[in-house]
Amino acid sequence: MRAARYHEYGGVEMLVVEQAPDPHPGPGEIRIRVAAASVNPVDWMVRSGAVREVLPVDLPAVPGRDAAGVVDEIGEGVRGVGVGDRVFGLGGVTGATAEFAVLSAWARTPDTWSDEEAAAAALGAVTAMGGLNALGPLKGRTVLIEGAAGGVGSAAVEIAVAQGATVIGTAGERNHEFLTSLGAVPTTYGAGLAERVATLAPDGVDVVLDTAASGSLADLVALVGDPARVSTVADHANAQRLGVHVANAENDPALLAEAAELGRLGHFTPRVEATYPLERIAEAHAHSERGHTRGKIVVRL
Repeated sequence: MRAARYHEYGGVEMLVVEQAPDPHPGPGEIRIRVAAASVNPVDWMVRSGAVREVLPVDLPAVPGRDAAGVVDEIGEGVRGVGVGDRVFGLGGVTGATAEFAVLSAWARTPDTWSDEEAAAAALGAVTAMGGLNALGPLKGRTVLIEGAAGGVGSAAVEIAVAQGATVIGTAGERNHEFLTSLGAVPTTYGAGLAERVATLAPDGVDVVLDTAASGSLADLVALVGDPARVSTVADHANAQRLGVHVANAENDPALLAEAAELGRLGHFTPRVEATYPLERIAEAHAHSERGHTRGKIVVRL
């Protein structure tokens, strides 16, 4: 199969497109013919070697954790899905950006999503849901989402709105119109956030989700007055120090099915800032590394 791979840790120049062995599903897994895969910050962090102590990979490695496509091989014990079904989902830390990918958690792709949108859905949705679920029921509550324009943040905005929350989202001014289109009340991040939020929500903010790891976690705790009312999906080091909830992305098919249902109902559409062909995988990674992405970056196979 054709695949993006890197043979050693390093920069985007390590990425090549070449022939690689076809993967096959084990028990409880499926293989898809990939239509598109997304680029997440964890992908280039793993590729660079920055997180090799906690997320080591066997080299050469195929980057990418989530993808969308059509089922073409089914592992032992798998029920409820058939060859030819259109699905999106998650595999291991690596393996998604190739003609074939093995998934360990998946859901049927709603007809409302394009292949690119489906590819952008899985990791962002399960990460957002994990962070929001740690905060308890959201209906009727006011939620502040730090870093609301990114892949996880934009998913969290739509999911929280669908659950009946009032959402205030932080982002740079260029993304304020985008946040409004998602259903959030936008504001800028950084100094003076507490004062801006007090103007937007005179009765206060109930809970906070941090998706940015921008160093603001202590300020977010101070804003709501209780670390139990704050969760982060990004700032693990400060979360432990401050007593904040930490949510890690999990390969949870129930969360994927919930995301798909929200998509079917029109309440959640994964946002794609840019799509690259496989041959431009290095550009896709470089784009992600520059940060400030609106939604997700996708590689089309």
